Amino acid sequence: MNFTLTEEQLMIQQTARQFAEDVLAPQAEKLDQTSDPDLLSSHLNQLAELGFMGLNIESQYGGTEAGSLAFSLAITELARACASTAVSVSVSNMVAEVIQAVGSEAQKNAYLPKLCSGEYAGGSFCLTETEAGSDPAAMKTRATRVAQGWRLAGTKVWISTAAIAGVFVVWAVTDPEAPKGKGISCFLVPANTPGITIGKPEKKMGQKGSGTHEVIFDDCVIPEDALLGKENAGFKLAVTELAGGRIGIASLALGVALAALDYARDYVKERKQFGQPLAEFQGLQWMLAEHYTQMEAARLLTLQAASLKEQGKPFAAQAAMAKLHASEQGNRACYAALQLLGANGYMQEYPLERFARDIRVTSIYEGTSEIQKIIIARHLLSD
Repeated sequence: MNFTLTEEQLMIQQTARQFAEDVLAPQAEKLDQTSDPDLLSSHLNQLAELGFMGLNIESQYGGTEAGSLAFSLAITELARACASTAVSVSVSNMVAEVIQAVGSEAQKNAYLPKLCSGEYAGGSFCLTETEAGSDPAAMKTRATRVAQGWRLAGTKVWISTAAIAGVFVVWAVTDPEAPKGKGISCFLVPANTPGITIGKPEKKMGQKGSGTHEVIFDDCVIPEDALLGKENAGFKLAVTELAGGRIGIASLALGVALAALDYARDYVKERKQFGQPLAEFQGLQWMLAEHYTQMEAARLLTLQAASLKEQGKPFAAQAAMAKLHASEQGNRACYAALQLLGANGYMQEYPLERFARDIRVTSIYEGTSEIQKIIIARHLLSD
């Protein structure tokens, strides 16, 4: 295997790293404490100007055409500084990719340039419901045909960046008589459509800068051409979207964990106890060695999944493996890094407590670790 990055991939990685250091890192604590949507939107608009809101989108629609590997590299670098911004970039890129993959030419021209340019601060997926999280086929939101097109009715929960999104990708049941998962369709719904209500931001443990909201569709009428892809084929689209999104979350977990480990490594080199730097103690050396090794494995798994996706090959199982390993080992790495700082790691003066809070959800959203194991097992046991 050739592990060498192309000049374009290196440039994107370095640009993301520089932006993270210059813009995101100095404001990460403020965004975490204030959950200011205007500050997040400012970050996303600047990233759009740099080409990061359409990394895998064709240039004719305003995208960068850099590919899935570049996307993964960028998310990792952004997450080193601010997980809230990184997850917003990841979600919006995946919204754009879904539209590019199955949208009509009119839909692509209507939405992709706005997502890539920053005219829309971002896009959001409306899939999850109170009783349809790990089991999205159990959703209750309905789309009923009316003279004007479709009427949406239902409530979605845990919707990332809903308050600043310009467009929602919404899943709804269109054939309630069909077998479970067979009668679901997908729709593109502009955020300013009458009948949409955005709930208050949820009070979260981490990634507070990226708002998570309830989105209510009450007598929300959309035109016939809002249908994304084929009618009653939305569940397959959701499964495909989740697989791609897992590369983004694995990349994010990798970035947060590496930031935590790097901070702890530098700290133990300077901090002294018993008359010598903490880094001189073998037990602490082994902690760093173990967790850096685990995150290097996470990096390789993630880039493998991204590479397979970029080549158009099956990648769902590899994406599940990458997310499982990166999120679980990333959580362990962040807590180990916090432990290396001792009581200081528990203080908000240091970033370790934020890293630990931010990374926790990576083993939950885009499919829990338990769901990833089911996906991997099915792949291993299938013919």
